[in-house]
Amino acid sequence: MGDMTNSDFYSKNQRNESSHGGEFGCTMEELRSLMELRGTEAVVKIKETYGDTEAICRRLKTSPVEGLPGTALDLEKRKQIFGQNFIPPKKPKTFLQLVWEALQDVTLIILEIAAIISLGLSFYHPPGESNEAKQQDGAAAMEMQPLKSAEGGDADDKKKANTHKKEKSVLQGKLTKLAVQIGKAGLVMSAITVIILVLYFTVDTFVVNKKPWLPECTPVYVQYFVKFFIIGVTVLVVAVPEGLPLAVTISLAYSVKKMMKDNNLVRHLDACETMGNATAICSDKTGTLTTNRMTVVQAYIGDVHYKEIPDPSNVNSKTMELLVNAIAINSAYTTKILPPEKEGALPRQVGNKTECGLLGFVLDLKQDYEPARGQMPEEKLYKVYTFNSVRKSMSTVIRLPDESFRMYSKGASEIVLKKCCKILSGAGEPRVFRPRDRDEMVKKVIEPMACDGLRTICVAYRDFPSSPEPDWDNENDILNDLTCICVVGIEDPVRPEVPEAIRKCQRAGITVRMVTGDNINTARAIAIKCGIIHPGEDFLCLEGKEFNRRIRNEKGEIEQERIDKIWPKLRVLARSSPTDKHTLVKGIIDSTHTEQRQVVAVTGDGTNDGPALKKADVGFAMGIAGTDVAKEASDIILTDDNFSSIVKAVMWGRNVYDSISKFLQFQLTVNVVAVIVAFTGACITQDSPLKAVQMLWVNLIMDTFASLALATEPPTETLLLRKPYGRNKPLISRTMMKNILGHAVYQLTLIFTLLFVGEKMFQIDSGRNAPLHSPPSEHYTIIFNTFVMMQLFNEINARKIHGERNVFDGIFRNPIFCTIVLGTFAIQIVIVQFGGKPFSCSPLQLDQWMWCIFIGLGELVWGQVIATIPTSRLKFLKEAGRLTQKEEIPEEELNEDVEEIDHAERELRRGQILWFRGLNRIQTQIRVVKAFRSSLYEGLEKPESRTSIHNFMAHPEFRIEDSQPHIPLIDDTDLEEDAALKQNSSPPSSLNKNNSAIDSGINLTTDTSKSATSSSPGSPIHSLETSL
Repeated sequence: MGDMTNSDFYSKNQRNESSHGGEFGCTMEELRSLMELRGTEAVVKIKETYGDTEAICRRLKTSPVEGLPGTALDLEKRKQIFGQNFIPPKKPKTFLQLVWEALQDVTLIILEIAAIISLGLSFYHPPGESNEAKQQDGAAAMEMQPLKSAEGGDADDKKKANTHKKEKSVLQGKLTKLAVQIGKAGLVMSAITVIILVLYFTVDTFVVNKKPWLPECTPVYVQYFVKFFIIGVTVLVVAVPEGLPLAVTISLAYSVKKMMKDNNLVRHLDACETMGNATAICSDKTGTLTTNRMTVVQAYIGDVHYKEIPDPSNVNSKTMELLVNAIAINSAYTTKILPPEKEGALPRQVGNKTECGLLGFVLDLKQDYEPARGQMPEEKLYKVYTFNSVRKSMSTVIRLPDESFRMYSKGASEIVLKKCCKILSGAGEPRVFRPRDRDEMVKKVIEPMACDGLRTICVAYRDFPSSPEPDWDNENDILNDLTCICVVGIEDPVRPEVPEAIRKCQRAGITVRMVTGDNINTARAIAIKCGIIHPGEDFLCLEGKEFNRRIRNEKGEIEQERIDKIWPKLRVLARSSPTDKHTLVKGIIDSTHTEQRQVVAVTGDGTNDGPALKKADVGFAMGIAGTDVAKEASDIILTDDNFSSIVKAVMWGRNVYDSISKFLQFQLTVNVVAVIVAFTGACITQDSPLKAVQMLWVNLIMDTFASLALATEPPTETLLLRKPYGRNKPLISRTMMKNILGHAVYQLTLIFTLLFVGEKMFQIDSGRNAPLHSPPSEHYTIIFNTFVMMQLFNEINARKIHGERNVFDGIFRNPIFCTIVLGTFAIQIVIVQFGGKPFSCSPLQLDQWMWCIFIGLGELVWGQVIATIPTSRLKFLKEAGRLTQKEEIPEEELNEDVEEIDHAERELRRGQILWFRGLNRIQTQIRVVKAFRSSLYEGLEKPESRTSIHNFMAHPEFRIEDSQPHIPLIDDTDLEEDAALKQNSSPPSSLNKNNSAIDSGINLTTDTSKSATSSSPGSPIHSLETSL
């Protein structure tokens, strides 16, 4: 029946119902309506329609114990009538849809426009004169386009990955903004180029040479203008860093592949980068921080607290029998302890780890749980109350041979003990267990166990008479009056590598919080062992109940202001439900308490963790213990369920960010130089020193190869020594801007020196002002070769972006980088020596080559000079690629998930609240004005003499009384202002920063008896009224 919600399935099988439904005495329609019911309604419906569950099973020709007959004929018939139990996969996007999505990239849009213009102009043939040069330029500009468009297509993965999130990833937002900024700068440069060329030509032709504009010369002039326009487009194309989408995709894809080796299976590409900005991690305890191998190490049986496993001879035989049955029967029969796979290894735990710990306890007592299960097979269990996050216990009812009933129960000790009214004594007899006995037991047994970091489980039972049969649906009555058999302390040892991993997180500026279902003492003990909390620190450890009490107002609604008072210090949330986890995550993400928005990562393994995993910026699901729902809701799956793998994800995330910055530093240096060379060359010599095909090769080095080389740098531990960049940190820092401009100055100086005096230095023919079809010159080949050599050595400089001096550090750990640098050098030799006319190159002599390489090596020396200049002195440098507050607002996706719809409702409600609050405060101010005028507050100073009159205007009129209970009028933030009312002798500016207005006994009541009158616009009070 797994497909009953599928609409296609309905229509397909609708016609089968009438003909085949009779064969099973149950139609699809009936089964569907039955599946839509829950709880008692379903039971009533089954009784009314079919009699009981046995009857419905007979109709469907199945057995509640054995299941379907399983014959091929029967299965085929069922498939025809009921359809396949198969969830149809989502329809994949077509190739054209993927292409269309890829073309939405800002960088590509600029290039697409340039390509269309260039293509159109390349087909333009004005009459009268040959236009081979123009065609070559146009075609070259066009030649660059397919390369860039194809590269940009790779960014599609990132775009697709982004649709599941409600806002752009931080890096995506910064890159988009930077691309727009660079595009604008390129546009301005290309416009200036065109204007200068047109003016130069016009002034030279019509003013200096005084040529008249003749109609027959018009095609020639138009041809010139078209040529100028194409040069402008070329400048624009060179300016745009079209390798950006490729660099991002390569960096992310490479990281994702490598993260797999670090036990991180990345499901959404952008999660990898987001993780680098994480500021908080909310982690589960069991299995993530601990080994998830439960072992009973302490027990309280028969009035004795054993600090280690008791000797079986010390335990009463009646108690022992009850204990073995209670543990063996009241657990999933799929939970087993199997022999170790290798000799000397620990026994294998299969199934629920807590139950495995209890079964292991039975084996440690030299007993066997299999015979008990053999006598009471699973199908004979009378009633099972499964474990859930509300009950915190599991109970199983069996029928004894005398027809009476016995219920075995186990669960969290503080919860189950509250339901116990008896306890087994040392003689194995039940004795009365009073509340004060329970309190004493909690103090002397449970708390010491919990303080040792043990999870405490209480095992109990209850007998029921055969008649009258109890009402099993009335849980409150059934799960009560229990007899406690024993309390055990289960240890789940902390993973040995976790304390070091948490220390790394804290050093990297990431706060780790533990969210667990265990009791607070156990959680605190584990948190101390892990290093989440340190003795003497100012932190909070709360239970779910206390957390809810603190964050909710009198109406039971969650208030963000209340959460903001708790989460910064909260380190451990114990006895928490999945809802509490979701509330905490949402509260931290929505908080405006800190300057930067918090980026939260969450771990989860259960189905109930789905909402929290979905809400988090990065959701980690457990690969071993996690359910399919949790994995589906997550961004990254931890294949080893280990916390230290999260730290590796942080390292890779930060590495992605730094890789993009390295690529930008390199690419923008090339862009600045290429644009200025193309611009000045075009304006001064009417021809670019770098020809179109050469520019294409330079672009190839800049884009494809550089992004491959710099985006595949492996991460290092040093990445964890800095704080997260955050949303407002610019993509190009001032240090990077210093490097970009510094290297651009070096390269431009040398290129222009070679351009204007190079022929004298090398004693060769000048390449300037050469005729249209002249062979390639050595002069311009040297310029091209030197330019490429400088880029190659600057690529090594670009490996460091924080001003480090040793640019070779770790270079051999990245074989891809070394291969690309050497490979590019080899191809450059081939192009120069054998490229000939297609590459506009003339073969160079060995001494010329040496000079080119020497100038290139100068880049490394110049890099050391730049590193010596302190960035703090260069105040004129600007940063680029910063996300402003305005752009931080999440872009809501139209196809939001169902559980996130309430977000919009909340925003609407917040808007209404602000609107009403605004109106309320206007009325308030008017009333306060009237109150002051009528001298109601004779005891207070005159308003005009106060330095900060707005303190009186924040609320309706207040009377300071001591008898009334305090009721917040609007919200807790207003209490800060209220505190000022009490201290009329102290300066009003010293507001109570700690929100201790409640403690100080200020009780405020609203006087609504005053009628509202407006203050005159000219009054001093009116002019002093302040905004929210």
